[in-house]
Amino acid sequence: MAPPPSTTLAFNVRRRKPELISPARPTPHDCKLLSDIDDQESLRFYIPVIQFYRYNPSMIGKDPAAVIRGALAQTLVYYYPFAGRLREGPNRKLSVDCTGEGALYIEADADVALQDFGDILQPPFPCIDKLLYDVPNPKRMLNDPLLFIQVTRLRCGGFILGISVNHVMSDVSGMMQLILGMAEIGRGAVAPSIQPVWERQLLNARDPPRVSLLHREYDQVEEGTITSTPSENTVHRSFSIGPNQVSTLRKLLPNTLGQCSRFEVLAACIWRCRTIALKPHPDEEVRLLCMVNVRSKLSPPLPSGYYGNAVVFPAAITTARKLSQNPLGYAVKLVKQAKERVSGEYVKSVADLMVMKGRPHYPMAGSCVVTDVTRAGFEEVDFGWGKAVYGGLAKAGLGAKLPAASPSVNLVAIKGGIAISICLPAPAMDIFAKELEFHSKSLFISSGL
Repeated sequence: MAPPPSTTLAFNVRRRKPELISPARPTPHDCKLLSDIDDQESLRFYIPVIQFYRYNPSMIGKDPAAVIRGALAQTLVYYYPFAGRLREGPNRKLSVDCTGEGALYIEADADVALQDFGDILQPPFPCIDKLLYDVPNPKRMLNDPLLFIQVTRLRCGGFILGISVNHVMSDVSGMMQLILGMAEIGRGAVAPSIQPVWERQLLNARDPPRVSLLHREYDQVEEGTITSTPSENTVHRSFSIGPNQVSTLRKLLPNTLGQCSRFEVLAACIWRCRTIALKPHPDEEVRLLCMVNVRSKLSPPLPSGYYGNAVVFPAAITTARKLSQNPLGYAVKLVKQAKERVSGEYVKSVADLMVMKGRPHYPMAGSCVVTDVTRAGFEEVDFGWGKAVYGGLAKAGLGAKLPAASPSVNLVAIKGGIAISICLPAPAMDIFAKELEFHSKSLFISSGL
């Protein structure tokens, strides 16, 4: 299958000098501790988001770069910690020094039109490094901006918005709250409709901390003994799947599993196909980490407006042999059981583990992490030019210590369905594609770089 136009597209982007945008009005200069759910090694990276917008004749005379620049300054009055800088204290505890230095903003122009990207926008996007500003290395992210924004005007009158947010500040839900608030102000509101709430102490470790549950998602695995982690010649591709393919996958499941969510079905399928593609040793332990939003699991619930991290990563674990040789229902059952373990006590136990175990990273080796942002609402973000043609995560490989070694797989919303965005070594990617097609009994439309 020939790649769609967007994967072979090349264009030039002319960036203006980056500038720091401070809050439009004076804000408190204080120091705010992050929660013990925020403050874990697994989240010390930037979440890259990209939004594509069409030309809108009703907005003639308005510059999207100027509108978003002004909205950013106003929004930072309410989300002023994003204008600060991270500091690290005893036991690697992170805090935000609310200095008011600002977020980094870049204005740019590209000699390309929106239609040149093709009819269906999905990762990987061409020239992505020109549309998202290069954020700092996580190893040196202390004292760096927590928020990066680039607005790139297109020759057709549309524009692309690239956003990178430091994950220790917010999960996807919190990030969406920030972006939607900025969009509201861009459309003329005087303040965000949802007032931001810090209150990070609500997700701190207990005193004294006590790990009350088993958290195998943080097992320390020797990288050298594992064979199922991609390491070289990595390619990035997306596979689009519609409602009919999801229905086909559901028909492969036994009735004894009961009701299964779309995420459970797709995550299990991806995990199984990816494991087969990577060909680990049959007795090697493999795990799927599910990113679970715990806002509904807590009692009392987190306050409306809370924009910190409220996610955990329960693990489904088995051997490569069992995962590959058993039918799809076996993997779905493991995913369901992992999710069902999440409770308020589970969240407290994770926070305690972070303090007691030195804020460990989940094991990269042998892991697959599936992140579902299909219902996050990125495409709903409207600065006055209408909803985004595509809105969501910009690429796979989130949080990788090395891009080639990322276990991250993303589910993003696209026109007509969902895109599975994944990075794998080239030979493994071919096997992965065949396994997906076999499971769905119909053709997955793919794009890749």
